[in-house]
This record gives sequence, C-alpha cells and structure tokens, in this order.
Amino acid sequence: MSVRKDSILDALAKARDEAPPRGFEQSVDLTVNLRDLDMRRPDNRVNLRIQVPHGVGGQKVLVFASGDLALRARRAGADRVVEPAELSEMGSDRKEAKRRLKDYDIFVAEAPLMPTVGRVAGPILGPRGKMPTPVPPQAPIDAILERERRTVILRSRERSFVKCKVGKESMPDEEIVENVEAVLGSLYGALKRGESNVKSIYLKLTMGPAVKVE
Repeated sequence: MSVRKDSILDALAKARDEAPPRGFEQSVDLTVNLRDLDMRRPDNRVNLRIQVPHGVGGQKVLVFASGDLALRARRAGADRVVEPAELSEMGSDRKEAKRRLKDYDIFVAEAPLMPTVGRVAGPILGPRGKMPTPVPPQAPIDAILERERRTVILRSRERSFVKCKVGKESMPDEEIVENVEAVLGSLYGALKRGESNVKSIYLKLTMGPAVKVE
C-alpha cells in the first residue's frame, strides 16, 4: 500500500480536527493493519525498534545501572535510575515493581545487571515488548538516552496489526509526517511482501477517532 505524503498530511489534519480538546497534550498514534500473513508463524510477526527523526515527545527512560554509569545517567537526564539495591527490593514485591515501572516507555540496563533485571523486570516488561536495551558500563549514556528517546517499538505478536506513537499534539505536522514515513519505511522493509502486506493505515489523537490514510 503506497502512501503519499499529502495523504498523511490530510489524515493528520482531520485527526486533529475531530479530536475533542482535553486538559492534557494528546499523542498522535499510528495503526497499520496487515494482511496475507499467518501471524501464528513466528517468522511473520513484527518486532521492530525504529528511530524516528523527530522523536515522539515525552518518552520517559528508566535506566538500571550501578556506580559510575548510574551517576552519568542521572547527569544525562534519565527520568529514573534504578540501582542494584532498589532492584533487589523490587524483586521481593511484584506488585510494587509493576507500580514503579509502569510510567516509563523505554528501558536501558547496564549489561552486568541484565540477569537480575531479566528475573525481576522481565515478567513485567516482556509482555509489553519493553525489555531493556543492554549497554556496557562505559557506554556513552548521553548519546544512548538521546537515541532511545527517538525510538518507537512495533510489535505484532499474533495480531494482524501494529501500532505506535508518532508524535505529540504540539509537534508540527511536517515532523509528525516524517516520523510516520520513517515507521512505514522500516515496516515495509520487514514484511515479506513489503507494502503489499499492508491492508490499511490510520492516524488518531489519544482521545479522538481513527482517521484512515487514503
């Protein structure tokens, strides 16, 4: 399904018009319905991490780290840093762990901590498709956080559609459209028959109706 830039712009304008005003900034969401794929087969499923050119606004990043990396992550503006003592504490209370992790979009973990992170946070983050990206202790965390804040995840599991945020209400249309184009380009490249495996594409604001990209 080939999509022109002006078609995305038209759908975005309509999505903005039809969304009721809210007392918070809404996200712009993209949904792509797939076809002619047996999603029971693992090789047909979509599991992509895509860096979009303009970010999607408000991506909150949590870093599991210790020592120097934890200190540098805080200085680099991580929204939260969980050190080993807190991670161990979370391991003893699953409900509390879910509460502490629920508000974050992207997760990064110091590689030596990954076994513990996997045990404690894996059952919570795995089903959400948000397992942490492992990084070495000497990693350039500033650049990693900047990259991760521009990352969106497309994951179908056994469903015949994928969806993700592509921006925020306050972002210029042009930037949102370029994000949409980046997501679609990566998705087409991952599908067996590219654009032919796409049935339909929709844009919407958080509280608004879905608008088809014609």
